[in-house]
Amino acid sequence: MTMRTRNLGTTGPQVSALGLGCMGMSGMYGEADRAESIATVHAALEAGVTLLDTGDFYGMGHNELLINEALRTAPAALRENARVSVKFGALRGPDGDWYGFDGRPAAVKNFAAYSLQRLGVDHIDVYRPSRLDPDVPIEETVGAIAELVDKGWVRHIGLSEVGADTIRRAAATAPIADLQIEYALISRGPEREILPTLRELGIAVTAYGVLSRGLISGHVSADRAFAANDFRAHSPRFQGDNLRHNLTLVESLREIAGRKGVTVAQIAIAWVLSRGEDIVPLVGARTRQRLDEALGALDVTLEEADLAAIEAAVPADAAAGDRYAAEQMAMLDSER
Repeated sequence: MTMRTRNLGTTGPQVSALGLGCMGMSGMYGEADRAESIATVHAALEAGVTLLDTGDFYGMGHNELLINEALRTAPAALRENARVSVKFGALRGPDGDWYGFDGRPAAVKNFAAYSLQRLGVDHIDVYRPSRLDPDVPIEETVGAIAELVDKGWVRHIGLSEVGADTIRRAAATAPIADLQIEYALISRGPEREILPTLRELGIAVTAYGVLSRGLISGHVSADRAFAANDFRAHSPRFQGDNLRHNLTLVESLREIAGRKGVTVAQIAIAWVLSRGEDIVPLVGARTRQRLDEALGALDVTLEEADLAAIEAAVPADAAAGDRYAAEQMAMLDSER
């Protein structure tokens, strides 16, 4: 496998065609092994993955500190190739509760200062608000990041989970490299209005949830139990009849994957890769084994017949259940 590259829009950096989403290494899907997490980051860098995605609220700073350690202990050449993307703005309590989002300019700069310290870097490659703060115009939030760009603390500006109107307003304020949004075979909402807007403006996509938090990885069964601190224990798509319905979609994908001699996860990732050179899937591998499987998607070629079979097996809007619980869906500007 030779790592291919893609550009984050017309103004952003060149990065690996697959990025590593590091959220799961900080307890969002139950306990994670720190040593294995760091080994996985190292393996990703060695394989040519250059884009590492994190958020300052993942484990309340734990994830940034983990990436710091992984980069410090990686060979210098690999460390220098890494591009770190950081989401900010989510407010959390000591018990992990969520309290909304803060996009005020002063808060933006405060969050950035702490992230720079935790990551142990002199700049953040892509910096983005995790969600739209409904009380702060996006122009003010993006304008504050632009000031950080002017001062060298940030290289590029990104967005996350915002809709077409907000994208246009942000892009009119400062150059935007990419939008991070959930995009997968069973999460295709961006295709309606968001993707066309991004392409008009020359903005890329970093797609998270490409395996729908493992739901379409081929590794989840109907009797799988999730710990209380695992996001999936509360996700509508993993509940009862929804889960059973969604797993029937996975079995249809498994038949297609079997005919091509690849895994379900590889088919699902390869489908996202096939959607355009302006889309960079983020794979949330927490172990080297899962990382190896995900990287194998780069070698999967989907012909027109394959794509037609996949579309027939998993039509748009085929999933049962929303991608977040109701209170979290209400926070998504991208869903309005």
